[in-house]
Amino acid sequence: MGMKNFYRYLIAIVIAGLCVIPEHQALAGNKDRSGQAGANELLINPWAKSSGWGGINTSSVKGLDAMFVNVAGIAHTKSTELNFSHTTWLKGSDINIAAFGFLQRVGEQGVLGMSITSMSAGDIEYTRPELPEGGIGTFSPSLMNVAISYARAFSNSIYGGFTIRIINESIADISAGGVALDAGIQYITGEDENIKFGITLKNIGPRMSFSGDGFIEKVQRQDDINGEYAMLTPAAEFEMPTTLAMGASYDFLFSKSRLTLAGNFQSNAFNNDQFGLGAEFSFQDYVMLRAGYVYEDGITKDIETYERFTAASGLNAGLSIQAPLNKEKGTTIGIDYSYRPTAHFDGTHSIGVRISL
Repeated sequence: MGMKNFYRYLIAIVIAGLCVIPEHQALAGNKDRSGQAGANELLINPWAKSSGWGGINTSSVKGLDAMFVNVAGIAHTKSTELNFSHTTWLKGSDINIAAFGFLQRVGEQGVLGMSITSMSAGDIEYTRPELPEGGIGTFSPSLMNVAISYARAFSNSIYGGFTIRIINESIADISAGGVALDAGIQYITGEDENIKFGITLKNIGPRMSFSGDGFIEKVQRQDDINGEYAMLTPAAEFEMPTTLAMGASYDFLFSKSRLTLAGNFQSNAFNNDQFGLGAEFSFQDYVMLRAGYVYEDGITKDIETYERFTAASGLNAGLSIQAPLNKEKGTTIGIDYSYRPTAHFDGTHSIGVRISL
């Protein structure tokens, strides 16, 4: 199976995405619709390894990180992988993201994966119209999603997979639930398998809406009957933050090291399109350094001018240290760290631990 089959898979995913995305949502990169989608936590990379170069490794990502970047990459898992990651999002804002996942090879070609990502924003004072200063307790917003993935190798060159993601968001006495689908493929070629391409379509799903007692308001009756009645105000529905990403990479292989250059384009249905470039240097797979830059329209402007739609500066940097636990069995343990500077607060920090069995 060669390049012709890769194009078939690529075209199939693109056509499927265009059929699933509503007509008005397919017009990506529209800044006028920024903020109109919901569940935007699905756009935040919780994994420390791939976020070190902006998640631009759509074509070459492997392991648990692939469940966010391009699910096809989990098909490279040889046996079992566990990953724990913690992200301090916009340090100083009291927002934290915890992620855990595992991968398990099933059969000769398939890999099954599962991950849980939870985002919290600390304690917020609970208020009412008659008690605007609070003093009646606190609540903790919670944004969580559970992902189940499957990917397989269709040949020595083509890998593909999909993810079903169950989403739950809650604050105080209202909540919302939904489901989204990701799909992706990777194609590897070259004499040393050092040329890679990838494409992924993410966050395709039906609209979500909030519901709960928080939308019930007590209203005083204005007729001859004393008392009050409860009025329910339904919430508007919102759409998923759908994205389509395409990337390529090239590995320069040396006797004891590797240098990978990667590029990526991401089309966002409810935000500006993004272009990314980055590099990763690996020394014997023991130490890995990576950096990337993700550009979008207005990112270089002052955030106070309202011409910029992201707090991120576009820069990303990361480090991984990996050591063998058992050379005969090929088990390893790795520690990953990434830093993403931002216009406000003290940037975003992620640290994770990977265990490959």
